[in-house]
Amino acid sequence: MPGTERNDGRELTYRVVAMPADTNAFGDIFGGWLMSQVDIAGSILALREAEGRVATVAVKEFRFLAPVAVGDLISCYAEVQRRGQSSITVHVIAEACRQLEAHRVCMVADATLVYVALNEDGRPRHLPASS
Repeated sequence: MPGTERNDGRELTYRVVAMPADTNAFGDIFGGWLMSQVDIAGSILALREAEGRVATVAVKEFRFLAPVAVGDLISCYAEVQRRGQSSITVHVIAEACRQLEAHRVCMVADATLVYVALNEDGRPRHLPASS
């Protein structure tokens, strides 16, 4: 089963099980559901990096690499790729632990998203100095 740390610098930021309510009309997990999980995973890292509120401003790339099945445990691993004055670019990899296939793990998505740090008024703000 996937752990919380990887040897490639990414960290586990989000984990969720794909449920029957997340399927499309054909019984497959809806691609938009997976995109949402990846966005949440990236925003968790961006929120911590920005030390406050962030908003998704761009999905630079999103690749669906394998289907997700009901019951799969989705683990999202994130890494900051770039810090701007107010933006944070995060790379996220999503893996599925195939619960019904002896816990076989396979990569199901790969994405690069951009978040912007926001102030109390919802306007862009400068990121704090990195530690």
